[in-house]
Amino acid sequence: MKRQPRGDNSAWDEVLAHRPTDVRDDVRARLVESGLTPERVREVLADGGDVLYATAKSGEEDWANRFGGPLAVALLAAEVSAFAAHLNSRASAVRALAVDSLLDDFSAVTVAARLGVSRQKVYDISRGNLSASFIDRVPWSSHE
Repeated sequence: MKRQPRGDNSAWDEVLAHRPTDVRDDVRARLVESGLTPERVREVLADGGDVLYATAKSGEEDWANRFGGPLAVALLAAEVSAFAAHLNSRASAVRALAVDSLLDDFSAVTVAARLGVSRQKVYDISRGNLSASFIDRVPWSSHE
């Protein structure tokens, strides 16, 4: 029987929206087992890991305790990394759509020159799509 992490799953689903649905339960379980809450993860993602990084850089002996210890810090840093990767993939999908549109009106050589990439790279870029499940807004966005 699969263990259900305690707490509000909708809060976890919201804060882990950048994770594919098939891995969210496992990620949530690891976070909960290390004592982390959706609010703590949201806080770290909202500033892109700035406070986490500054605290790690501080040189204080027990710097990780503020976040729940080294395991919690490792898991929080992994979420910042997963979130950044998600945003990178989302931006790549938007770029692909734009490049594909450019190829309707311009040659690959012209598009490549304007983007500063090779002609072959233009074709590689244009193969992406927006069919993946991307988050609509970053946590720090003021746009509705």
